[in-house]
Amino acid sequence: MDQISIKDLVVFANHGVFPEETTLGQKFLLSCTLYLDTQKAGKTDDLDASVNYGTISHLLTQKMQERTFKLIEAAADYLAESVLLSDPKIQAVDLELKKPWAPIGLPLDCVSVRISRSWHEAYIALGSNLGDKEKYLSDAVEGLKNTPGCVVEKCSSWITTAPYGYTDQDEFRNGALKLRTLLSPHALLDRLHELEQEANRQRQIHWGPRTLDLDILFYDDLCLDDDDLCIPHVDMKNRDFVLVPLVEIAPYKHHPVYHVTLKEMLDELKARER
Repeated sequence: MDQISIKDLVVFANHGVFPEETTLGQKFLLSCTLYLDTQKAGKTDDLDASVNYGTISHLLTQKMQERTFKLIEAAADYLAESVLLSDPKIQAVDLELKKPWAPIGLPLDCVSVRISRSWHEAYIALGSNLGDKEKYLSDAVEGLKNTPGCVVEKCSSWITTAPYGYTDQDEFRNGALKLRTLLSPHALLDRLHELEQEANRQRQIHWGPRTLDLDILFYDDLCLDDDDLCIPHVDMKNRDFVLVPLVEIAPYKHHPVYHVTLKEMLDELKARER
């Protein structure tokens, strides 16, 4: 991916642990590398097809001065997210925040923190079989749309499916959506749990009735197996209520473990069920 770099932008701001740092302020140096596709700008010589580094420099200065952080780690994270949210053409950013002459009682040139942040592609499964099912699903979609650092790019239609696992319950309404997000996998999981709680989700029976069920199916091509999170979703290949809406919005997405498209996975499931 192409890069645009800004090096050692000087900003006077009020960040630090000590009171004199937050009241008197001090000089900081900011560098960042933006990752984007500049080919169209290169062919057309049109600034609107690229990212204006002057605009980004002013944004960084504004964001550095509008809030006060104790840690430069926190300031750097805030700046990186602000840059990524400022222009959809920016896919990723490397950012370094330097603090010259940090007050540690020893001579040093500067202390700095370097971070990398980027947009990620996630797919989420949605389900409900209690109350106003479609409202619970629609509210969850709106909740994600209103989540900072999340952009809902596609959403499937809702389908009606028979219950899976524990079958003595009402039929489900299911769907899937494609999400562009700055959240980490576990931060995204926490947000999904918050939305479930807002829908008064009760976890009483495994695979039992619920107002809202939200699962991370994919996160980029990440393969993750934690105690509380498994990506890709472990039983996806056996669940038509997951695959049918997924294929509607991403038929040719490849599964990073099975190395087949979602459409091929659904066709295989249908063949096994015949």
